[in-house]
Amino acid sequence: MCQSFFIKDNRSELLLHAHKYDFDIVFFDEVSRFVEAVARDNGDNLYVIDLDALHTMQADMGDGRRTLMLGELLQRLPGDHSYIYLQSARQGGRFFLQQRLVDSNCLAYAEKPIANDVLVDKLFNLFVQKKRGDLVRVAVLGEVAGLDEANLLLRRIELVRHQDPTTLHVRVKELQPDLILVSDTEYARTDAIVRVLKRNIEADPVRETALLQRRPDAALARRALLDGFDAVFDMSDPALLEAQLLNRAGKIRINKDLIGKDRATGLLNKVGLQKKAQDLIRQAAQDGRPLAYGVIDIDKFKTINDTWGHSFGDIVIKRLSLTLASRLGEQDLLSRFGGEEFVLVFWDCSLEEGQRRMDAMRQAFCAIPFEVGRGDIRHFSFSGGVAAYPAHRSENELFLRADAMLYEAKQGGRNRICAQESGAWTMATD
Repeated sequence: MCQSFFIKDNRSELLLHAHKYDFDIVFFDEVSRFVEAVARDNGDNLYVIDLDALHTMQADMGDGRRTLMLGELLQRLPGDHSYIYLQSARQGGRFFLQQRLVDSNCLAYAEKPIANDVLVDKLFNLFVQKKRGDLVRVAVLGEVAGLDEANLLLRRIELVRHQDPTTLHVRVKELQPDLILVSDTEYARTDAIVRVLKRNIEADPVRETALLQRRPDAALARRALLDGFDAVFDMSDPALLEAQLLNRAGKIRINKDLIGKDRATGLLNKVGLQKKAQDLIRQAAQDGRPLAYGVIDIDKFKTINDTWGHSFGDIVIKRLSLTLASRLGEQDLLSRFGGEEFVLVFWDCSLEEGQRRMDAMRQAFCAIPFEVGRGDIRHFSFSGGVAAYPAHRSENELFLRADAMLYEAKQGGRNRICAQESGAWTMATD
C-alpha cells in the first residue's frame, strides 16, 4: 500500500506519522516526475498537492525553466485520477479557486496550517473511503426501457427485474435491495404495494422506494408520497434516470456507512455486520456452501492504551484493520465489532480453512513493527476463535461458538487461533 504526496514542508515529521499507519510516502520536487508517476499508477494511491509549492517550483514546459501556474498543472495532471489539495486560508476563501479545483478531479481540499498527525489521519480516512463501493441493489417492478444496465453495474448498481406486484414483498424479503423502483403502471394496478412493503416489521428503514413516472402527473405524485413512496423519478429520459440512480446510490452508500460502518476504520460495525452476515448465511443455505466465522481480539490491548496512550491504540487498531482487509476474498465480511474486537466471515470456507486463513492474518499482524519511541520497536498479537456454518446455523450461534473459542485461545496463552468441531477443538499458533 502506498500513498503519494506532493508537498514541500515537514517531510521528516510527515514520514514519522505516516510510518505509524504503514504508509509509504513519496515526495516530488519536480512537476514532470510527479505527473509521470501519477500516470503510471493504477489509481489506488492518494495524490496530495500543496498549492503553495507552485509558487516556488519550476517546470520544464518546453521553453526553459519557469514557475508553474495552477492552470498548467491542472492541464497536465491525468484526468482519470483525483487529487487532494492543501491550501492557505487566503486561498481557501476564494470561491472560484475552490470551484476550479472541484471541477478538476478534486477528491478533497484542506486548509493549512494543519497538524501533521491530523493530516495523516485524515488521509487514512480518505484512503478507506476510496475503497468503499458497496454494491447497491435495485429492485425494479414494471417495464423500464432504455437503461444501460451494463454501465450501471460497472458503477456498482445492480438492477433486478420483477414482474408481479403481489409477490414483490416476498422478493424484497429474499433480495434485501437498497432501492425499489415501481412504474406508474404497476402502481395504478396495485396501489397498496408500498404500504405492504413498509409495514413489514423487518423492513429496512434505510431502504427507499421511488415511483417512476412516464409523464408529469402532480396528483399521482402526491398520492404516491402519501402512500409511502420516498421519491418520484422521471423515466421518460433514460439518461436522466441513470443520473438520478447514480446520485441516489451515492447517498444510499453514505447512509449505510453512517448506520452500518465504523467511522475510524471504515469497516462494518456491529449493526452492519448483523445484516450482511444474515444475508450471507441465507445465500450459503441456498447455494449449499460452508462459512467460517471468526472472532479476534487484540492481546493485552488495555496495556497498550495505558502504556502508550489511546491515540497509539487507535493506530494499532487501524493497522490491524488494513492487515485483515488486505487478505479478504470478494464475498468475505470484516467488522470492527467493538473496541479491539473484530469479526470475520469467510465465504465458501471450511472450519479448517478458516482457521488457517486467520492464523496467516495473525502471523502477518505479529510481523508489523510498531515504533513506540525512538529506536524502540514493539510487536503485538491477537487471539481468535473460529466456528463453522452449517454446524451452527444462525449468526448468533456462530458468534457465540467463535467467541467461546476466542476465550479458549486467551486462556491457552494468547497469540493463537482456536476452532471447534464435533466436540474437539484445535489450536493454531507459532
